[in-house]
Amino acid sequence: MSAKPSKPAEPQRPAPGPGRPKDLAKRAAILDAAVRMFTRLGFEGASMDQIAAEAGVSKLTVYSHFGDKEALFGETVRVVCASLMPDDLFVPDPEAPLRAQLAGIARAFFTLITSDEALATHRLMMSPGSGERLCRMFWQAGPERTQRAFATFLAARAARGELDLPDVQRAARQFFALLKGDLHTRMACGLCERPDPAGVEAHIQATVDMFLRAYATRPAAAGR
Repeated sequence: MSAKPSKPAEPQRPAPGPGRPKDLAKRAAILDAAVRMFTRLGFEGASMDQIAAEAGVSKLTVYSHFGDKEALFGETVRVVCASLMPDDLFVPDPEAPLRAQLAGIARAFFTLITSDEALATHRLMMSPGSGERLCRMFWQAGPERTQRAFATFLAARAARGELDLPDVQRAARQFFALLKGDLHTRMACGLCERPDPAGVEAHIQATVDMFLRAYATRPAAAGR
């Protein structure tokens, strides 16, 4: 009697180990710890050993996730910015009035730049010890990302005929410069506290008013 043909061996499947969720949890813990340590001690003062201890992981784990301290710093800036100014904030809503969307973006931006983390980072970037590479990483992870997203938003609203923007990038920079004003500089220098909610809202509305006076399209003049 002939032997039955043997079944081909099934390919081995990798065991669904629990490593990936733990990796994501460790990454989040490292970023949370890095935000606290950079805010408290500055870039030079915070060591990878301290960040690892604060996160409850090994220093090797920190390096395996982020490579070096500068890369970790850049990622903390990106994460803080994204948490307060997520990408969907800049999605043009054709059903929402332009003014309302501008005010929403302005509130989120003002909340971001006056947060303890942002003010500490601003002071760090202005200090003599900050190198060009660190400043560039900060710029790319924070302000540049925000300006680029806002410029895309403005271009979309201009395409709907709501804004007249000869230079979209310049208009985006001007909007954020108006929001910062001298208030942000005085706060960063420790010369004043954050204004009360009514004062913040008045500042935001005045900024939006000025921006729209400069760039909102005007209705066509009536025929003579």
